[in-house]
Parts: sequence; structure tokens; C-alpha cells
Amino acid sequence: MPYSQSRARARDRGNVLGRLEFLSLHQPLRNSSNDNNRGASRRAGPGKYHQNPQSDHQQEPGEGAKERKEPPRLPEEDCMQLNPSFKGIAMNSLLAIDIHLSKRLGVCVHTSSSWGSVRSVFTLLALTGHGITWICGTLVCLTRSSTLAGQEVLVNLLLALILDILTVAGVQKLVRRKGPWEMTPGFLDYMAMDVYSFPAAHASRAAMVSKFLLSHLVLAVPLRILLVVWAFLVGLSRVLLGRHHVTDMACGFALGLLHFSLVETVWLSSNACQTLISIGTLSWSPFP
Repeated sequence: MPYSQSRARARDRGNVLGRLEFLSLHQPLRNSSNDNNRGASRRAGPGKYHQNPQSDHQQEPGEGAKERKEPPRLPEEDCMQLNPSFKGIAMNSLLAIDIHLSKRLGVCVHTSSSWGSVRSVFTLLALTGHGITWICGTLVCLTRSSTLAGQEVLVNLLLALILDILTVAGVQKLVRRKGPWEMTPGFLDYMAMDVYSFPAAHASRAAMVSKFLLSHLVLAVPLRILLVVWAFLVGLSRVLLGRHHVTDMACGFALGLLHFSLVETVWLSSNACQTLISIGTLSWSPFP
């Protein structure tokens, strides 16, 4: 009998701890938002409070997912680099100077620009350094040349022009740098594959042609100086017209000198040039 009374007392004690007002004594603590919800439900009444533990258990995964959800990442250009390297700072500074200087030098971009009245002059000057112009002129001179030495020089010049156009077009396709101003390339630019900004095709061609002519033609000193000035003005005209950056022009000059050195290294002899001319005129025969 005493044993049954002690069991009844223990059961009553468990029932007492299971009441609403004692539930918080033997349940783990939760975040402050759940405590606030529980307090609000307790004030609302016991009927509503019985629904809160279930709703808390249902909302906990969602709240945890929200807490675990990472904030959206900003684009790289909008993020500030806290510890940039010295090389990165120097490159960004040079790039900013290049863009600023190129925009300042674009004085012939439009007819309403500060030098817009002479825009046609610089456009004509840039045309003298175009690849299509030089290839057509070299072909005309080659058809009119009657000496083997002249034909040898002209054939190597033609190959140098083709090498320059293909190399510059390939580098431009890889780099895909836009010019300092939003301008649509012209028809001749598409024909010469001169669509992007880096490197400057006109500057490369002018440097290569001027160095080639200075090396293989006997010219007076005034003409040699005029040829060098022409090459520099052709490269500069594209910057004034807003087609290229200053660094594009400088790299174009360097690439043109590299093309000249390469052509001098693989210079074709007179016999090889005569063979190419015969193939081009469809008069070559493999059996003499």
C-alpha cells in the first residue's frame, strides 16, 4: 500500500511538471525570437500555445536556412581590393593614364570636336597607311616593274604586308580591346580585319613600310626624314580620330619593326620571287 502511494505521488509530480507553466523548466533554451513568440502565445491563451511548439519546429529549418544562406556576391568590378599588389596598382594607374590621355587627344573624333574642321585631313592621312591601299599599290608597281631587283623587293614587300595584316588581326582577335571612343569600324577596316584597338594596325604598317623603304631604296635625306615623319603621323592620326589608345599606337610601332626584322631574316631570293610571280600570273610550269 505505501508503495502504490509513492508511485501515485511520482505520477502526480510528473503531471504537474507537464503543465503549461512548467514546460519551460525542462525544455532547452531557443533563440530570443522563439522566446518572444512563446511569450506572446502564452499571453494569448493555452489553446494557442499548444500550436506554437509545432510551428516553432516547422519554422526552425527555414530560419536556419536563412541564417546559413550567404549574401549575394557583388561583381568583381564593384568589389574593393583591400590589399592590391604593387604591380596591380602600377598597371591600373598606367591604364587610367592611357585612357585619359587618349580621350584628351581625340580632338578629331567628330566634326563638332575642337579639331573637327581638319578631320578629313587626318582621315586621308590614315588612309595612306591602310593595308588595302598598300597591297593594291604594291601589286600595281609589281605589274609595271621590269627589273629582277625591283620585282624581288616588291614581292618581299607584299609578303611583309600580308604578314603584318594577319599578325595584327590575330592579336586584335585575342585581346579584343575596344577603342577609347565608341565608333563603328568602316568597310575598309573590315576588309583589312582591323576591327579592334590593340595593337594599332596603321602604326604597325607605317613603321614596317618606312623601315623597309629606308633599307632598300636610295633616298635623299629630306625624303628619308619625310618618310619617318609620315609613319609617325599615320599612327598619331588614328589616335586623334579616336580609333586607338596611345599604348595601341606605341605597340603598333614596335610590332611593325618586329615584322621588318622577320622579313629581313626570311628574305626571298630573286629566283623564289620569280617563281611566285609565275604562279600568280598562272604562267608557271613545274617542267622547264
